[in-house]
Amino acid sequence: MVTAPARRELVRFMKEKGLSERRSLKVARMSPSSLRYVAAPDRNGPLKEKIVALAHRHRRYGSGMIYLKLRQAGELVNHKRVERLYAEAGLQVKRRKRKKIPVSERQPLVRPMVANEVWSMDFVFDRSADSRVVKCLTVVDDATHESVAIVVERAIGGQLLTRIMERLCRERGYPQVIRTDNGKEFCGKAMLQWCHDNDVKLRLIEPGKPNQNAYIESFNGRFRDECLNENWFLNLHHARVLIEAWRREYNEERPKRALGGLTPAAYAGKLANTMAEINPGL
Repeated sequence: MVTAPARRELVRFMKEKGLSERRSLKVARMSPSSLRYVAAPDRNGPLKEKIVALAHRHRRYGSGMIYLKLRQAGELVNHKRVERLYAEAGLQVKRRKRKKIPVSERQPLVRPMVANEVWSMDFVFDRSADSRVVKCLTVVDDATHESVAIVVERAIGGQLLTRIMERLCRERGYPQVIRTDNGKEFCGKAMLQWCHDNDVKLRLIEPGKPNQNAYIESFNGRFRDECLNENWFLNLHHARVLIEAWRREYNEERPKRALGGLTPAAYAGKLANTMAEINPGL
């Protein structure tokens, strides 16, 4: 099958040899409108460049997150257009294989409406270049989805855990409830005594049911996928610098669909203003 560009070249060649345009078009079996057709410039070029730049900067962001980042930057674009250009550029994120676990009983997890009402905590492990363990304590505010802290150490026992919690609470205030799994650091004597002394309720999930602590599990998945798996830590200090930079970006720059496209920090400010309007005397 002869393509339109090939037919145009044939018509031009015959005209150069002295054949009239009308006769050349008849021989090439082509209409005058097809000969004179000029392709419109690609109006998606600048947008496509922005999508590619964002995808290269945030390598684990899918088309949905790229769309939210564009809207965050003030771009008035349709999500379907972003998805199409994202796919055309071949930017689809390859899913990492995950270990299959039995599906446990699902329970609805109600999000608190006030910051510092419920904190969720867990540990995430990695290794530095010297093969030594990097232990990360992740703390998330269930109401605002903010990452309260990611504390990076080689080891974190019960006593160090209470000192970390005391430091965080002096900066942010004491939560009413802390939700954790049944790790020995969380249900040890030091943590139980600290919670009792500061009137903080320690809520332990049932063994083997991580869905009861879904907010921190979701955060840990993003943390591992976008930070731990994307970086190679030379030492503990290097890990602390990169992880803290990612935590700040997560709170202040990363929009979340669950928060209406706002970042956790922006949503926390919106929530605080709403509560101030409801309770002006507080």
